[in-house]
Amino acid sequence: MRGPRRPDLAARVRGRARTLRAHLDSREALADAIRQANASLEPAKVASWLIAEAVAWFPVTCWGVTAHDAEGQFAVLAEVGLTPALRPGLWSIADWVLRNGVEFFSADLSADPRAETGAGSALGFPLICRGKVIGALVALDATPSSAPPTLGPSLLLAVRGHLEPAAIALDNAITFQRVEAQSVTDDLTGLSNSRYLNAALRRETKRASRSGRPLSLLFLDLDGFKQVNDTHGHQAGSRTLGEAAQVIRGCARETDVVARFGGDEFALILPDTNQEGATSVATRIRERLRAARFLTSDGLSIQLTASIGVATLPDVAASAEELLKAADTAMYRVKASGKDGIYIASAS
Repeated sequence: MRGPRRPDLAARVRGRARTLRAHLDSREALADAIRQANASLEPAKVASWLIAEAVAWFPVTCWGVTAHDAEGQFAVLAEVGLTPALRPGLWSIADWVLRNGVEFFSADLSADPRAETGAGSALGFPLICRGKVIGALVALDATPSSAPPTLGPSLLLAVRGHLEPAAIALDNAITFQRVEAQSVTDDLTGLSNSRYLNAALRRETKRASRSGRPLSLLFLDLDGFKQVNDTHGHQAGSRTLGEAAQVIRGCARETDVVARFGGDEFALILPDTNQEGATSVATRIRERLRAARFLTSDGLSIQLTASIGVATLPDVAASAEELLKAADTAMYRVKASGKDGIYIASAS
């Protein structure tokens, strides 16, 4: 025999309304929300805390938090129960809530003109910080309801009050992450800057030493770059650096750190890469830079080559400082012997 049919979302919301309102109206609940929401400066962790709170409000198939991330992309920062079939509905509701800045209640998304796609019943709450909608908290149930799962005025007010500190904490976390990213990014090329390179090199050196895995560093200088500035001006030189940076970035893996060290010098941290693998990457960079033609959109055809030094831990160094010095010295060996080449640092 079949068990009793589960109440639809509208009935579940009604059944939980009084208890939830009493909980959200308590001073302890608000104080805990403020404390917990501000416990982290990672957007995903703040969003995950909010999901954990919401799960206790109403039992539904899926909860999700969406917002613009540190890179400005609209993303699902945290979710529970989100399946491929439910994802279109979540995006549709989140987009509507973000554009309209008010709650969304629907008995059946498939018959709701506000939803571009999706099925089942749903709730959507705007996350409002300092008068601006920064994201949405969305609840989706796989089955339609007999009526829209609305909240009464007093409960809706309590939910809004509970979401406000969460929205502020989430906005602060996203802003912090964005500022932090900008502080370690080179404005001209979009690569990591030397500050991030040094921190990442120390981190990866410690990790490699613990694991016994190799770590390689490439240090490269663009040959004859000064002539680009002298002949075509510094603006042309800056654009050339930007184009060259993309060539170099395209030769690396996602897990590698590619940084502009300063001027026309670049460095690449290659985790889990031995001397042979690092030399292959250096060769690829050298060949692609030689084949590239820069500033063609300006009617020019600038050619560049590179002098590249390769150093591998633990072969020639035992610390981040030693590894950087070895790669830098190797690069200058290429410069001294005619440029446009690769030199591998050795223990001697």
